[in-house]
Amino acid sequence: MTNKYDNVYINDVSTISGPYEAKGPFSKLYDKSYNDFYFGEKSFETAESKLIDESVDILLDKVDKTRFQIDLLISGDLMNQLTSSNYAASRLGIPFLGVYNACATSVEGLIIASNMVEHKCVDNVICSVASHNNAAEKQFRYPVEYGGPKPCYTTFTTTGGCSAYLSREKKGVRVDSSTIGTVVDMGIKDVYNMGAVMAAACGDTIYKHLSNTKREPGYYDLILSGDLGIYGKKILVEYMRTEYNINLKNYDDAASMIFDVDRQSVYAGGSGPACLPLVAYSYVMEKMKHGEINRVLLVATGALMNTTMVNQKLSIPSIAHAISLEVI
Repeated sequence: MTNKYDNVYINDVSTISGPYEAKGPFSKLYDKSYNDFYFGEKSFETAESKLIDESVDILLDKVDKTRFQIDLLISGDLMNQLTSSNYAASRLGIPFLGVYNACATSVEGLIIASNMVEHKCVDNVICSVASHNNAAEKQFRYPVEYGGPKPCYTTFTTTGGCSAYLSREKKGVRVDSSTIGTVVDMGIKDVYNMGAVMAAACGDTIYKHLSNTKREPGYYDLILSGDLGIYGKKILVEYMRTEYNINLKNYDDAASMIFDVDRQSVYAGGSGPACLPLVAYSYVMEKMKHGEINRVLLVATGALMNTTMVNQKLSIPSIAHAISLEVI
């Protein structure tokens, strides 16, 4: 499903990073960074909720709004029952929709917001996401204190909080179109091999977006996937070539960019709902601001993993959503 928009704009964005991201290549572009995983809180989960709180506050300062002037907050995270977003929303006091598509949540939120702004259901929306490495490891795998070994192809959940302000005001970048993905299950059961789990869903969404909009990959100055990592990125390129006879041009992957993989101990790169927006809202938006990039297709990928189903040895389904941004 692909939708076109005429009057939706991302007016501004905010980014907060954790300690590993702060040592990565985009460290100077984040609005704020922390040098530990607690952020002054007592637990990783409350620290993740704080990321949403603070990213919204930073964004409100940028757009010169109070929380009482915001029609809707759309937010998601990786915690069970959207714990981090729920607690943040209870403190922010903004009408709230919680969304979950794992690491594809950021673009899912932007699509929902764009549809509501375009059709004048609301005048403005804030879309937020957060993820926290230690909180995610505790929930989905093993607490980091266990020191369990991992294969080289696993990815390292990013720690960060990101928010975007959308309205009909012609400022910032224009939301051109979006494509809602379908769930794909390749039968993979390896809880560490997220790049392989999500690559086909990513390729399926890119293909449908290009087909529905009648565009070639070269139309975009950058096609940026979300959380495939260095191995999943290679799988996607090969998948697009063999399955659809498409050679991706101007393509990269946020998970492969957010860390210095050769220097930092991050396995195959990043993951988590904050991975794509940390790169898109800092590096990519900066490039668009200076006219170095004019058209971008963001493709957020999500492994729809549940620990109960994984323990029952079921395969891991995945999804990808795409949103097209253009400089006005």
